[in-house]
Amino acid sequence: MFKTLDDIDCRGRRILVRGDLNVPVRDGAVTDTTRLDRLAPTLLELAEKGAKVVVFSHFGRPKGEVVPELTLRPIAEALSVSLGGWPVAFANNCIGDGALAAVNALSDGDVLLLENLRFHSGEEANAPDFAAALARLGDAYVNDGFSVSHRAHASTAGIAGRLPAFAGRGMQAELEALSAALETPRKPVAALVGGAKVSTKLAVLGHLLDKVDSLIIGGGMANTFLFALGTDIGASLCEKDLADTAREIIARADETGCRIVLPQDVVIAAALEEGAECETVPIAAVPSDRMILDVGPDSVSALNAHLADCGTLLWNGPLGAFEFDPFDLGTNAVARRAAALTVTGDLVSVAGGGDTVAALVHADALEQFSYVSTAGGAFLEWLEGKELPGVAALNR
Repeated sequence: MFKTLDDIDCRGRRILVRGDLNVPVRDGAVTDTTRLDRLAPTLLELAEKGAKVVVFSHFGRPKGEVVPELTLRPIAEALSVSLGGWPVAFANNCIGDGALAAVNALSDGDVLLLENLRFHSGEEANAPDFAAALARLGDAYVNDGFSVSHRAHASTAGIAGRLPAFAGRGMQAELEALSAALETPRKPVAALVGGAKVSTKLAVLGHLLDKVDSLIIGGGMANTFLFALGTDIGASLCEKDLADTAREIIARADETGCRIVLPQDVVIAAALEEGAECETVPIAAVPSDRMILDVGPDSVSALNAHLADCGTLLWNGPLGAFEFDPFDLGTNAVARRAAALTVTGDLVSVAGGGDTVAALVHADALEQFSYVSTAGGAFLEWLEGKELPGVAALNR
């Protein structure tokens, strides 16, 4: 079990915090502060308790070289805004005498941001000397970057064995939400897995079969399963070479007692484009020259009724091509139903993945979900049942 900020004696101590500040920047300005806002509670709590807070992160892919365009300096000002105006100092390096001098100049409650970790090749290589150089700057280590914890880097795995290690509030919330969704869930458990391709989610589907009571498959992935069952899907996106794999997953689901849920009716069109002329047809009536681009109203009604009987929903991936109107209607409707059930306390809803977050924002449902992970690769690897090095290091 991991330790949290409740277990740290902060005052006067140098606390190293691994965050994920790899945020979008345009013309020197941060355009999306979500990750900064989620890191802020941990930094403020530590600062208010009298810690000397030292923040480090990667930014972009400089591949071990100093790339001026990938400096974290512009992030310091944006981070200060997310901290409600709390000043954030900046150091021109993340290791060495300069970084140490900047840390030693801190007073209790000060916050310092170090330069891009990936300006040093030792970060991604998890080099022991680089991890040791980072550790020399602090008295304790806090990981508040779940989204980078699937990487065995010096700042996520190497340093955790050299200092007392703790989970930040964001990491704590993420781990508790994910644990509640699969390890100790309210039953029955449904997983909605969508997206374009089965090939990118094979490990996810395989792991979830043993964990959930029903597996709702949507998006282009559903086409491959429908094709595997002998359904004519017309000109729809489909990985026909994975038909045997889809049938194996269906067979395994039968063995484990997991119900596979596929569309009953679908929205079709000749082209994937904004405002395309479309129609709704039963799943067995897709013309050869049309593409399936969303689930139909009967499918939506069935899914919404199914969610009403569930205790927990785990969501990864959209049900259709939600980026294009009108093929967002299915995802919007089911997302809003899940949100409404969550608000009334009838459903625990946990979602994650880049497209998923965008879809829930588009549906105006994100804020009502029990928990939404902004982690991309880390969330997907967790769904696959993999051990995340950064999390494992905290547990040790």
